Amino acid sequence: MNLKQKTVMIIEDEADAAELFSEMMRINGFRVIKMFSSAPAIPIINQEKPDVILLDVMMPDISGLEVLRYIRREPELSAIPVIILSAKSMPGDIKTGIEAGASLYLTKPVGFQDLKNAVELVLSEASK
Repeated sequence: MNLKQKTVMIIEDEADAAELFSEMMRINGFRVIKMFSSAPAIPIINQEKPDVILLDVMMPDISGLEVLRYIRREPELSAIPVIILSAKSMPGDIKTGIEAGASLYLTKPVGFQDLKNAVELVLSEASK
C-alpha cells in the first residue's frame, strides 16, 4: 500500500450512481470526493488535484466533456487520468469521449471489478 492514500473524484449527478461508485472506491482504499454537479467541481479539481477522476458525460450544468476538455487544457491538471462513466454507449459517443481526452470510457452500468480494473490501469499508466 502506498504511504499516501490515492484520491478519486467522482462527478456524477445521479445520487444513487454516485454513492455506488463512491462505495466501490472506498472498498478499494481510496479517499473519495463526490460532486453532484460539474460546475462546482472545477475549482475543487484545481484545489485537490485528485489522482483519478470518474466523470459522467450528461450533467445538468456543464457537460462532462467540457469539464474533461478544461482539465486537458490546464497544465497542472492535464496528466490526471479521467475515466468517463456514461450511459451514452454508441460508438460515436465513445469516440467523442476519447477524442476529448478520456483515459478510458466505460458504459453504465459498470460492475465493481470493471471499475476497479479501470482505475488501477489508468493509475499504473499515469505513474510511468
